[in-house]
Formats: sequence, C-alpha cells, structure tokens
Amino acid sequence: MTGTENPLRRLVALRRVEVLTQVVVLILAVAWLRMPLDIVPMAAIIAQLAAINLATQWRLEMGHRPGDGEVFAHLLIDTVILSLLLYFAGGSANPFISLFLLPATLAAAMLPARHAWAMAGVTLVAYTFLMFWNLPLPQPQGDLARFDQLLARATGGAGEHAAHGSSFALHVLGMWLNFLISVGVVAFFVTRMAAALEARERELSATREEALRNEQILSLGTLAAGAAHQLGTPLGTMAVVLRELELSHGDDTALRDDILLLREQVDRCKQTISQILASTGQRRGDSLQSLPLDACLHRLLDDWQTIRPHAQLCVTLHGPQPAPQIVAERTFEQALLNLLDNAADANAGHPDALRFAADWDADSCRIEILDRGPGVDESSRNRLGKAFFSTKNDPGGRPLGLGIGLFLSNATIERFGGKVELFNRDDPHGGACTRVTLPLKRLKV
Repeated sequence: MTGTENPLRRLVALRRVEVLTQVVVLILAVAWLRMPLDIVPMAAIIAQLAAINLATQWRLEMGHRPGDGEVFAHLLIDTVILSLLLYFAGGSANPFISLFLLPATLAAAMLPARHAWAMAGVTLVAYTFLMFWNLPLPQPQGDLARFDQLLARATGGAGEHAAHGSSFALHVLGMWLNFLISVGVVAFFVTRMAAALEARERELSATREEALRNEQILSLGTLAAGAAHQLGTPLGTMAVVLRELELSHGDDTALRDDILLLREQVDRCKQTISQILASTGQRRGDSLQSLPLDACLHRLLDDWQTIRPHAQLCVTLHGPQPAPQIVAERTFEQALLNLLDNAADANAGHPDALRFAADWDADSCRIEILDRGPGVDESSRNRLGKAFFSTKNDPGGRPLGLGIGLFLSNATIERFGGKVELFNRDDPHGGACTRVTLPLKRLKV
C-alpha cells in the first residue's frame, strides 16, 4: 500500500457523502417526483452500507491497518451496493450509471495495478448485467412541467420535449446530479492525494538529509578515533617533559604554577582521549553512572572550567527537587561542552561573565547559554548546525573554523529528541542566546 495516509480513511469519508447523497436522492424521487420506487429494499441497501461504514470507522479508530486486499474488498462492496440500487431504478438507463467510474478510478489511484484491473472488470460486468436485468425506471408522478419548459426554451423548441414528456427532463436532471456528485468526489480525492504526495516528498527529503548527516558524522567519528590513537604518544611526551621542567625549576613559583596548569590541561586531554577509546563499541549504560540532573550539570560545568580556567561563568539551576535521575552519555556531555566553548569564544574580551541557566521539570529540561558576543545575523541563523558552518570569524571577517562542534552538537541533541536554537538576545547590550530544549525520557534510567 502506498501513500502516507491510510487510504481506507479517505474511502470512509467519501462513503459518508455517498450514503447522504443516496438518502437525499431517494427522498427527492419519492417525495418531490412521486416516483413509485420499491422503497423498502432500496432503503435497506443504503442502511446496510451505512452500517458497514460505521463498523469500518470503528475498526480504524481502534488502530486497525488494512491491506490492499481489504481496501479492494470495500470498493467491491460499494460497487455491489450501487448495482443493487440501480437494479431497482432502471439499470443502465439510469443517468447515475456513470458512477461506476468512481470505484475504478479510486482503485487505480490507491491500489496496485492488478487490483485496478480487477475493479475495472467488476464494474464492466455490473454495467453489462444492468443492461439486460433491471426493474424499469417508473415515470414520475410529480410536476416537472416548469423544468421541462426551461429545457425547451434553452434548446430552442418545445416539440421534442413534448414528445418525450417528463422522461427527458428527469434524465437531464439526473445527469446534472450525477455530474455534481462526480466532480465533488474527484475534487476531494485528488486534493487529498496531492497533499499526501507532498507530505511524502517532504518525508523523503528529510530522510535523505538525515542519511547525509549520518554519513558525515560517521566520517568525523572515524577521523576522531584515528586522531585519538595518534595523539596519545605526543601527549605522553609532553607530560614527561613537563614533569622534568617541574623538577628542574621547582624554586620558581610563577613558572611552577604555569607548568602545573599545563600538566592539568595535558591530563585532561589524555582523559578525554581515553574516554573516546573506551566508549568505542560500548553500549549505553555499560559504564555510565546514574546521577540527578543537577549533579550531572554541575559535574559537566566543573569539567569545562578545568578546560577553560580563565572563563568567567555564572550558573543558575532551577527545578523541583529531587531532580530527575538521568544517565548522561558522553556524546550528550560533549555536545553541551561544544556549545559552552562557542559561547565562551564569542564572549572573549567582554567583562560580563558567561551565563548558564537551566530549569527542568519531571519530563523536560531547558538550558540557556547567554554571551555578550556580536550575535548572529539573519542569513547565518538559517545555516547554523549545517555541516560545516562556523560563526567564528577573525577581525577580517574570514571564518576561523569549520563549525564541526556546532554541527555535532546539533546532531547529538536532535538524536535525543531535543533541539538547539541560537538567536540574538533582546538586550540593548547585545549578545546571543543558545537554547537547548531536551525531553528527559531518552536520558532517564
């Protein structure tokens, strides 16, 4: 079955119109035209179709997913119902006989070719049957004289209409009603099909974009793993040299403090590389610790302050206590670290501290990182998070980076069901706000 919408739902909606129209036409034929039709079996047939439609709608609301065969069976029911009604109302001489085109059209639009051809054969057999077996359409006993006079005036003569009497007027009226029903059904169905095709095209476009992004992430992951292996040796050499400098210049307090800072940074780099290598092939929760959300954020910010010891940071955490328990993957923590780094780079040189604010409830968390940087222009905002686009520029306006950190952060947060927004602050002093909105269900224990 093709399409993004259940075709049986469209058929149920069309059938409501079909039942209503059949009731209205039957009432007009009996009450206005006073045609002596066999009302009881015709009303019973319409009632049976309405009952089938109600039962089908109930099954769909219960979550039933029909296959192509079931949709074909419902179109077959519609064809049989129409054949029975026409049998009691003149058969192939009835102007509504062309309604047999609708089931065949719907089958061709919604079902595979074999079902479409089968429906075409069924409607042809029904049409042929009604040519030879039917109850004649009775003459109307009501007054169609005014309508017949209008037709005669429109066609330029009354003799032919007088010869045919009210039969011609009835046939023309039936053809008009038939056209009205057909054009309404076709317009409804075609517009719904066009909307379904447009929605499917959007889904395919989003799928292609996601596949491309996953391919880029895989390439970056491969490069990161290779770089992690290669950086181990030079970092180890740097650690040894720093240790020797610390021993040989132990009496120089200022130099010793700088060496200690360098050693901390080297140790931090080695720890990060070890975590990357250790997490390869590791399932979620294998070695991750469950922590309250506020404790996890405090740990993350402490780690970031170790990396950026000179950055000023103002932290505000707000939410009901105890905070929800989460298991934060390393990728999630790294995504927030990347966003903090970008904000700190934008805030560099400004006396105001970088602000980190988080608030949460039982189901979601919102994090805002506010800086006093130059902000983001409108043209750049639509490209944020794309591989690869950077907001960092040198004084000459040339990009300094590839935007890998922002791209990976955006992809990681979206993988957890959240989103990243970057916009300018509504503040006369300027600056930008990076907002992360995250549902906690993917991070909970």
